[in-house]
Amino acid sequence: MNKRRYGKTNVMLSVVGFGGILVMNESQDAANRIVAEAIDRGVNYFDVAPSYGDAEERLGPALKPYRNSVFLACKTAKRTKDEAWGELQQSLKRLCTDHFDLYQLHAVTTLDEVNQIFGEGGAIEALIEAREQGLVKYLGFSAHSEEAALALLSRFNFDSILFPVNWVCWHQGNFGPRVVEEARKRDIAILALKTLAKRRLKENEGRKWPKCWYYPVESFEEALMAVRFTLSQPVTSAVSPGHVELFRWICDAAEAFRPLSKDEEMELAERSGGLEPIFPLPRS
Repeated sequence: MNKRRYGKTNVMLSVVGFGGILVMNESQDAANRIVAEAIDRGVNYFDVAPSYGDAEERLGPALKPYRNSVFLACKTAKRTKDEAWGELQQSLKRLCTDHFDLYQLHAVTTLDEVNQIFGEGGAIEALIEAREQGLVKYLGFSAHSEEAALALLSRFNFDSILFPVNWVCWHQGNFGPRVVEEARKRDIAILALKTLAKRRLKENEGRKWPKCWYYPVESFEEALMAVRFTLSQPVTSAVSPGHVELFRWICDAAEAFRPLSKDEEMELAERSGGLEPIFPLPRS
C-alpha cells in the first residue's frame, strides 16, 4: 500500500488508516485476525478512542506484536486538563503502550468547546504536558464542524487534523474545502474521516452496517470513486469505517488509486446531486 508524508515530519503513513471501531464488540481472537490482516495489507496507521466501546481493550493486545512498527493515534473527548489527563492514562494502559504517536482532541464541534479547551485548566494543557513528558509525539484534533476546525487551527500549532473529506459533503454541503485549504497552507497533515459515507440515514431506516451512523457506499465501484475523491485531495490517509467488509473495500480502492481527472470530478459532483450529506450537522 502506498504511503504519504505526515505533515512536516519524516513519518510515512499508509494511505488507509485502521479505524479502531473495526475491533469493537469483537472477540480478542477476531480482533487479532483483523489487525494481522491490516498489517499484511501494509496498513501502519491505527486510530482509536475511548468512546469506541471496548475497541481499546481489543486493539491493545492485537497490536502488541507490531507496536514498534506502527503509528498509533488515540483521542480524548474530555475538555478539561484533569479529565483529559486521566483519560490519556487509561488509554495507555488499555492499549498496552507507553506512548502514543498522535494524541488528539476528539470530535470538537462548537466554539464553546474550543474556548473551554484553551481556557484555564483546559484540555490543551494536558496534551502539551503529555508531549513534554514523552507520552505523546504529535498533537492533533478531530472536528465535526468547519467553524470549530478553523478556530482550532488558529489557536495552536497542531501537527494534524482528522476531518471529514467526503465527496457528497464537499459537493452538496460545501463542507471541507475551507478546512482543507487552511490546513494545507499551514503544512499540517490532513487525516480524512468518512470517506465511504454516502448520505444520512432516513428516519426509522434500518442499518445494514450497525457501526455506521450513516448510509455508506453500496458497491466497490462506489467505494473506488469515493476513495479516489478523498485521496485526490492533499490528504495523508483516509481512516476506514468500522466493518471489515468496508475496510477491505477502502484498501482495495486505495491500491487501485489514481487521481480524478477534471471530467471525473464534474461527473462525481453531478452524481452526488440529490444525496443528503452527513455534514454539516443540522443546527439544533
